[in-house]
Amino acid sequence: MEMYTDVLLVTANVGSLFDNVGEIEGDWLREFFTTVHMYKPRFVALHFQEVGGKDYMVNMGHAENFFWTIETSSEMADFDRVCVYVDSHFKAVDSFTALGSMYFIHKSLKNIQQYDFNVKEFKAVSGHNKYVGSLEGVTTMEKEKFPKNFWPDFKWSRKGYMRTRWLIHNQGLDLVNVHLFHDASNLIACNSSPSVYSANRKKALRYVINRISDSSYSPLPFFLFGDFNFRLDTLSLVQNLSMSADIQTVKKDSSNEVEKIICEEKDNDHKVLLHIETKLFAYLHQAVFRENNGKELLKYDKEISAFHDVITEEDIHFPPSYPYSEDYTKPTQYMNTRCPAWCDRILMSHSAADIIHRREEGESGVVYNTLGSNICMGDHKPVFLLFPMKTITH
Repeated sequence: MEMYTDVLLVTANVGSLFDNVGEIEGDWLREFFTTVHMYKPRFVALHFQEVGGKDYMVNMGHAENFFWTIETSSEMADFDRVCVYVDSHFKAVDSFTALGSMYFIHKSLKNIQQYDFNVKEFKAVSGHNKYVGSLEGVTTMEKEKFPKNFWPDFKWSRKGYMRTRWLIHNQGLDLVNVHLFHDASNLIACNSSPSVYSANRKKALRYVINRISDSSYSPLPFFLFGDFNFRLDTLSLVQNLSMSADIQTVKKDSSNEVEKIICEEKDNDHKVLLHIETKLFAYLHQAVFRENNGKELLKYDKEISAFHDVITEEDIHFPPSYPYSEDYTKPTQYMNTRCPAWCDRILMSHSAADIIHRREEGESGVVYNTLGSNICMGDHKPVFLLFPMKTITH
């Protein structure tokens, strides 16, 4: 007999939450709790990236309190089993990823087990299990920071992945928290299509997929959710946006290095249409990124296409998840720092897509969306996937 368990997956890059301590945290939590209350899932997985923010040495204590607030809130009281993993041991430079994963099991969900990677078997879950710090020796999760020699030309950063494995009503699945590399410079991102940064992310994502699919443990359906830092194909996009403009490239005097790209409208008093610098991407008609949920720009979202052999995704009907203004009064505006993109995603193996139950028309079913679309949530809007999971009852 087939049954269904409603599952809620949420990914959130919370770096700016801690860089602007206290300002938006209450709204962030309220938005998350409202979503849980509205959809009433039986299993909730929360994946956080950049725990502690840029100034993690100062903010890590606050970040740990943030996890504690969620775990002990009255809103989550009906989830009687909780597993928390926070990689907050920043002094361990070789292994620190700043990833945090939280899993909540509703009291009505009886048949659930978690995998112990050490003894290679599933075990019953009970009570609150909290691991904060280095996570060294924790056997119910695996984590890895990307190897330093992967990207010799780039600064080694705290990017990596963390995996847990679950058995819900006899259906096994892997949940993988991922943080890939960002675009360090808008100008370099414009140089080629695909960009050098895109190639780095592709290599890293392939590495993660190979690691979780290798023969160490029997492969299971998997969900990868986190901040993939996927960007639009910037060169193609810029060429398109500036088709009817005069393009001026400004170089530094001393070297031949491009310092800025300025596109001016040919008429209309030569208004600056697009201005690009290393950390500036100012487009005059920014509304295009929000109109119709940015649908016109999805054709430039190409980074996942290299993985269609192993990965799929629900259709996107929400605007780019990054970089939103951190100004409390401008929750739907993008900052002029980067070209808006769908960085935060929930991807799945084809076998994972097969365990999603597609309900009949008119029934509530699968929802793929952002949290807090009209509320300031920091520079990344969290992204969630709600779905009824097919489970097996013997």
